Amino acid sequence: MTEPYVRKLSTILLDAVTDKDPLVQEQVCGALCALGDAQPAEVLRACEEYLWQHEKLAHPYRTMILRAMETVVSGHISELDKDVARAVILLASSEMTRAKELVCDWQQAASNVLVAVGKRFIGKVVEEVLSKFQPGALPHYYVVQTLANLAASNVFGMVPFLTSILSTMLPMLGMAKHDTMRVAFCCALQHFSESTLEYLANLDQAPDPTVRKDTFASDIFSAYDVLFNHWMQSREAKLRLAVVEALGPMSHLLPSEKLEEQLPKLLPGVVALYRKHAEAFHVSKSLGQILEAAVGVGSRTLEAQLDLLLAALHAQICVPVESSSPLVVSNQKEVLRCFTVLACCAPDRLLAFLLPKLDASNERTRVGTLQVLRHVINSAAPQMEVKKPFILSSMRLPLLDTNTKVKRAVVQVISAMAHHGYLEQPGGEAMVEYIVQQCALPPESEPRKLAPDSEDLAEDGVRAISISTLYLVSTTVDRMSDVLWPYLLEFLTPTRFTGALTPLCRSLVHLAQKKQEVGADAFLIQYDGNVSLPSPYAITTRLLTVSSHPYLGDGRGAASLRLLNVLHRNIHPLLGQRWATTIPLLLEHLDEHTEETLSQKEWEEKLLAFLRDTLTVVSDNTWTCQLSLEMCKQLPCYNGIAQEKNFLYKCIGTTLGAASSKEVVRKQLQELLETARHQEEAEREGLACCFGICAISHLDDVLAQLEDFMRSDVFRKSTGIFNIFKDRNENEVEKLKGTLILCYGHVAARAPRELVLAKVESDILRNIFQYFSTKDPALKLCLVQSVCMASQAICSSAQANSFHFSQKAELVAQMMEFIKAEPPDSLRTPIRKKAMLACTYLASLEPALEEHMQADLIHSCLHSILPVLPEPEGEDDHQESLYLDTMRALEGLLTGLLQWNMTPQGLQIMVEHLSPWIKSPRGHERVRALSLSACLLRYFLEHLHVSALVPFHNLGLLIGLFSPRCADLWPATRQEAVSCVYALLYLQLGYEGFSRDYRDDVAERLLTLKEGLVHPDSAILFHTCNSIAQIIAKRLPPEQLISLLLTMFEGLGDPDRNCSRAATVMVNCLLKERGNMLQEKVPEIVSVLRSKLQETREEYVVQAAQHSVHLLASQHCAAVVTSLLGSPLPFDSHTCTLWRALAVEPSLTTQVLGLLLEKLSKDVPFKETRAFLLSSSPGRVATVLPLAATCALCEVMSAPASGPAVLELYPQLFAALLLRISCTVGVVLPRNLQAKERKGAGSAVALRSLEPCSSAADALQAMLLRGGNEDVVQRMELEGGWQLLRTSTGHEEGVTRLASAMAKFAGPRLPLVMKALVCTQSSVYEIQRVTSTGFLAELLNSNVVNDLMLLESLLDNLVARQKDTCASVRRLVLRGLANVASGSPDKVRAHGPQLLTAVIGGLDDRDDPYSLVALEAMVGLARLLDLVEPQDLHPVLLHVAIRIRPFFDSEKMELRSASIRLFGHLNKACRGRCEDVFLEQVVGGLVPLLLHLRDPQGPVTSACRFALRMCGPNLQCDELEAALQKHLREERGLHFGEFLNTTCKLLMHHFPELLGRLVSTGLFYFKSSWEDVRAAAPMLTGFLVLHVEPEQRPQVDLEQLTAALQLLLKDPAPLVRMKAAETLGRLVKFA
Repeated sequence: MTEPYVRKLSTILLDAVTDKDPLVQEQVCGALCALGDAQPAEVLRACEEYLWQHEKLAHPYRTMILRAMETVVSGHISELDKDVARAVILLASSEMTRAKELVCDWQQAASNVLVAVGKRFIGKVVEEVLSKFQPGALPHYYVVQTLANLAASNVFGMVPFLTSILSTMLPMLGMAKHDTMRVAFCCALQHFSESTLEYLANLDQAPDPTVRKDTFASDIFSAYDVLFNHWMQSREAKLRLAVVEALGPMSHLLPSEKLEEQLPKLLPGVVALYRKHAEAFHVSKSLGQILEAAVGVGSRTLEAQLDLLLAALHAQICVPVESSSPLVVSNQKEVLRCFTVLACCAPDRLLAFLLPKLDASNERTRVGTLQVLRHVINSAAPQMEVKKPFILSSMRLPLLDTNTKVKRAVVQVISAMAHHGYLEQPGGEAMVEYIVQQCALPPESEPRKLAPDSEDLAEDGVRAISISTLYLVSTTVDRMSDVLWPYLLEFLTPTRFTGALTPLCRSLVHLAQKKQEVGADAFLIQYDGNVSLPSPYAITTRLLTVSSHPYLGDGRGAASLRLLNVLHRNIHPLLGQRWATTIPLLLEHLDEHTEETLSQKEWEEKLLAFLRDTLTVVSDNTWTCQLSLEMCKQLPCYNGIAQEKNFLYKCIGTTLGAASSKEVVRKQLQELLETARHQEEAEREGLACCFGICAISHLDDVLAQLEDFMRSDVFRKSTGIFNIFKDRNENEVEKLKGTLILCYGHVAARAPRELVLAKVESDILRNIFQYFSTKDPALKLCLVQSVCMASQAICSSAQANSFHFSQKAELVAQMMEFIKAEPPDSLRTPIRKKAMLACTYLASLEPALEEHMQADLIHSCLHSILPVLPEPEGEDDHQESLYLDTMRALEGLLTGLLQWNMTPQGLQIMVEHLSPWIKSPRGHERVRALSLSACLLRYFLEHLHVSALVPFHNLGLLIGLFSPRCADLWPATRQEAVSCVYALLYLQLGYEGFSRDYRDDVAERLLTLKEGLVHPDSAILFHTCNSIAQIIAKRLPPEQLISLLLTMFEGLGDPDRNCSRAATVMVNCLLKERGNMLQEKVPEIVSVLRSKLQETREEYVVQAAQHSVHLLASQHCAAVVTSLLGSPLPFDSHTCTLWRALAVEPSLTTQVLGLLLEKLSKDVPFKETRAFLLSSSPGRVATVLPLAATCALCEVMSAPASGPAVLELYPQLFAALLLRISCTVGVVLPRNLQAKERKGAGSAVALRSLEPCSSAADALQAMLLRGGNEDVVQRMELEGGWQLLRTSTGHEEGVTRLASAMAKFAGPRLPLVMKALVCTQSSVYEIQRVTSTGFLAELLNSNVVNDLMLLESLLDNLVARQKDTCASVRRLVLRGLANVASGSPDKVRAHGPQLLTAVIGGLDDRDDPYSLVALEAMVGLARLLDLVEPQDLHPVLLHVAIRIRPFFDSEKMELRSASIRLFGHLNKACRGRCEDVFLEQVVGGLVPLLLHLRDPQGPVTSACRFALRMCGPNLQCDELEAALQKHLREERGLHFGEFLNTTCKLLMHHFPELLGRLVSTGLFYFKSSWEDVRAAAPMLTGFLVLHVEPEQRPQVDLEQLTAALQLLLKDPAPLVRMKAAETLGRLVKFA
């Protein structure tokens, strides 16, 4: 049966080839190939017969079958016998030539079959093909193509046939009239020639080593004649290319004399094709082959063609290369190969042609020529050796070209020259300089993104390649060391090479190290013999200066320092040992930082310290003076580079400071003053730094030089006297003054403190004072800055405390004038900041400022800074930074002034200055004033020294000023207000005698409350204010309370409404917390607030009214309750306020709550009615009295004080409100109240919703909160439980969540609550029975019922409800019984029979059309199985397994998931010890479980994973169990195909007898309604067949299976058809 069955399978698959889905077609072909792998001969015969029998089958399908045949043949060529091969050959030959016209895919597929067979049966294939390749008749296109491909695929087999093939082919060439046919012949000749050349090149492996080249020469020449002389003239481009491709390899087979004879025509003919074809690759490749053939035979006629060749090839190399076109790139390579051939045979002619082209101005010409030149330098080095001078001289003009492409090409040529010794020739230095110039090009911060065809190259590209070239040449080309050292040093100092410093330094470091390895003589630079080299001083200055900004220029700082380190012996012989220690430390500092993290100031200090250390080590005045001269000489080089020039000035000051020659110092300083560019602010600052640093060692000389310069003609207004400054205008003179003033400031700041004090007034400030009358802002800034530095210098002196500064008041007054002159609404200059800093330093000196002057100073500064308008966020970072610095200066000034009077009175004076700003209507002024206040209070606290316990008498006033600001509209103001209160409380503690480091828990809570002040929600904000007031109340001395309250009452009129409200909140809190201390004042306060209840809605009025209602209710409780219940619904805010007042006293609250519970149960919760004329369904309308009682309960219990009363009535309240919620779900308001509810919602009159269910839920929440069960409320809120309780669909889940939360957080309350609820289970309202059952059922989910000994009573109660008429009650009973498994697992065994009986009974519930009770039973049973006694479980295992099996394929996902998961638990309960009868159920469930792994629902697949893992042990196969455990872990992704394959393999290995059962079960799922399951079913069958032994075939009804799979091939889902085809391919095993 084997052969017929394989034929049948093949036929089924072949019939399916016509499927419309490409993926299915591909799978069908794959299945055919799979059949072919097992039975290649049979499948090939089946395909052959099918194609013969279905002659009308469309060619696309024939093509697919032929491709499958080609795959089978290619994989099993060695297994085919001659008969099969013959049949395949005949079929393929017929298919290939059946249609006379070209059908490429079809005929190509047939041709490929012939070529595949030809790898072994070359003779038979050639015989068949040649039968259709007869002399005198033009063959089919693909006959010729097949011969060509045979030659390419089987060289040794095909070449012996070529002689006869060529002899037959040659006459046909003249018969070919169509270009397509001619192309085929060309392709054949090309492959024949290439095969022949390969054959001849490997004669030692050839079957016939006697074959010679001349065997083919005559035929090839004949073919060449037709191709070149006739076909190459065709207008068809494709044919011309085919001809030229063939001519290349054919040229190697032509007789030498014929080739020589044809070259004069052949070369021009091929070259001419360049003009006709845009894609020139094939032309260039063929030309290269022809040239190689010509050179190989020593052609003498080639020279005559050189001009033509060179011109054509040069034109090709000048074509721009497009990276997106690989053929153009390949063409360039072939053209360069041609140039290599020509360079080797005619170097003189080549250079004579190329070098003049370098003078051309055309970019492409020059770039192309440079490209060729580089190539021949590298590839024809021996021939170019003697041509080096000529080549170097020809580079003169390209070096001047500014085009970036030319630059790039020139750099590449220079790189090639370096490797071949060109740069050692005269003129080589120009090449090196050119490379350095390109390294110095400015890098682009963002390189341009160029289109692929763009002819523009970024400068950065040229720079990058130049840097790379310089480094490579320096480090890898040994012969370049003598060329580059020390020549590269010449490029260090010229500023035009600044951009190249980093690569230069790196190369020089490497070169120097190599020279050091050679010896000291080679390394030491002979400056006398190299006058163009920079001096050691110039090198040191240059490298040190550029190191000041170390990350610029690709890290030139580190590179410069490394070069300095290497050059130490050439700089000075004493520096080596010291620099070997100091420079690595500098480099390490750079490595530890980035450009963003490096402190520029710190880095410059390190460099200056390095310079000072260097000067100390050298200790040579002459060397130091020479270095300073060189530094001054280089100053103009840095014009326009302010930062580096500034640093160079510092270096000059450092160097002059180390010089011992006073004359040199004075002279240098004079020159610096005369030559500086005083108009530039940065240069003035740099020069001043220079003078300051120099003054450290030469204070008298520096001051004398400044004095001389001030007396010079520069400051005289007369221009009649000739001097060097006569042309300076007045503005320039002002700038000069600024420079001098800055110099004085820096001298004062840097000079030794002990020397400065003696000269600050006489020599420094005296010269500064004369310029205070200026109006120039820049000069003002210089004056302020210098005064600031001088003042700071005085303050930092050790003798500052004893120094009497006589000019202090005058200077402060002058600073105030500067501050007042600044515009009050904007901040553009740092004048204010510097002036306030100066005043801060001045204020700390003796004598103290007079009170009026101090007040004027504070007033001026506040009015100058606080009104400044803030910059829009993110617009100007510089302005923001300036403002922050100015504010810090103001803080420093105020704290400095406060230091003179560190008493409560002094603090009060400061706050009084700030008070108008604290209450300002402008937010930015308030936040600044509060920030300053907080700063002052912190300073006062940090410096508090209390020698005796004295009262802090103004504490109440200050807290009253600051605390309402905790609710300011600006969050920052609120934060600062808390900081002020915090500091004030600690000040009070300090005055009470507590130590400074004492931390008060109450006061510390203020810091945690800051977060609440950031929140924009007003409720949170004022709650935080209340908490702040509580803290204040706990720490405020009794005597300060009245002053605080009166101050806060004044705050009620604050223009900021938030602050006004905060004052009321704080007043109420203080009354609550400390009211017992105000007994005589309480009536007055309450009376005032009560009278305002009807006039205002402010919160503090409401708080006051509550006291009155409390007094009234304590005498007439029932009347008050009855009266308030009669108020119209919904309750307005006044009524709600009064209800909440009844919760003040626990005993009163208990009475009120009891009365309300009585009212709640007096009337029915709702009345049923029919919607008038609109609906036939009854509706439910709430009754008024229970509704009003519910609202009242909510209001009363919402008051925090109601807690004790709620606890007393906890179970009654809980049960009543829970059942109230249940019976008001879906209940509506009466019509009159509906209108009021809508109106109230629109006008926001009602505080709470009047909707019946919502009001009951609100009341229950309030009751739980007051009962101390905040955790229950929070858990319900977090889980959405309250919302669920209010809806019909979610009510049951809401009850469950409530019960869970109660069990977790309110366990002790449950016994009484349970008792209250059990009493309601006979309620006439079905919903109330459902609610109480659901609540009690969920309690069993917690161990708390066991702890409270409630388990038995709960179980009995629930079992008694199992016959309830309501299916929901019965379902919830089952859930409750199952909950014992998680709540009290240790009790399950004791109640096992009772639980199992009840739950299994639920599986057979007949009154549940939707199987919800059965679903609950399955879920519950799964939870109980692991915990019951085995002897209780085993009798029911089989019954349960059979009962749940139908649910495996239920349409409802929940039933499928629950039943499958329960099946897993049944298996788990057996633990590998199941009886045979249950094992049958396990085996029967395998297929559904495996297939439902592809279920569209995630819970079902998860259940299948679990069930299969549990089935593993029961199958008693360790390998299978391990595989199931490995693949089906929940956390692991499942590769279904891999898993199914593994599982089937193990099943068939260990249980081959199950094959028939598994396959027949799987057949059921071939008709599954789920596509993925339907696709998985044939997959399962396929894998089973794949892994079973053939002898198990009798178990399977192949006819039925094959028919089913054949039917699946017509399934609407492509995936199913694919899997069916795949499985059909595997059935070959049973053939």
